[in-house]
Amino acid sequence: MSLNATIPTLEADASFGAYVARPEGTPRAAIIVIQEIFGVNPGIRQKCDKLAAEGYLAVAPDLFWRLEPGVETDPDVEAEFQRAIGMMGQFDQDAGIRDIEATIHHIRRTLGVSKVGCVGYCLGGRLAFMAAARTDIDASVGYYGVGIDGLLGEKHAIAHPVMLHIPTNDGFVPRETQAAMHAGLDDHPKVTLHDYEGLDHGFATETGQRRDEAAATLADSHTAAFFAEHLG
Repeated sequence: MSLNATIPTLEADASFGAYVARPEGTPRAAIIVIQEIFGVNPGIRQKCDKLAAEGYLAVAPDLFWRLEPGVETDPDVEAEFQRAIGMMGQFDQDAGIRDIEATIHHIRRTLGVSKVGCVGYCLGGRLAFMAAARTDIDASVGYYGVGIDGLLGEKHAIAHPVMLHIPTNDGFVPRETQAAMHAGLDDHPKVTLHDYEGLDHGFATETGQRRDEAAATLADSHTAAFFAEHLG
């Protein structure tokens, strides 16, 4: 099953798909899983299923719906990887944040879960940081977010806890960018950074060639403890 729910936009003039994984019983909280450039693909759906098994309501909105609803690509297939890169270039990130905000509202008002966090990967890691600065989300985690150094001017708006996972050999986030992130965020009372020495972009993906099992397990344990503390 790919997309199994719909969410209205903030303007309520359209709706977009989402994958929702529900826990047994009452959710302890909700977590929005923010896609990579590869859409709500099997790896993102697996992230949701794992969170549901931990007691969370997990929701992965289809943020590329304005470009192509329901698109999902495989990063290990070169042609699909290049297609995803092209879609990222066309993607309106500000509209994506509004869709994340609409997802927050939907979870709180329609699904009845008041505490909402988010976890994002790649492009989603960047969007998780933006959501922390631009919405009232309760806790945000970003894995290998791209271009966060260019968003540091928004850090004053971060009111709720943020955790960022940074692989030091990230081919999309050079050392200079990592240094700027540390310089800008290490003293922020709401932000925690974790470095993963020698790891590359995508190390925590659920499927495919990029995954590093030990590092993914470590990072995910930090994330689990973070959400347990800040979402309950």
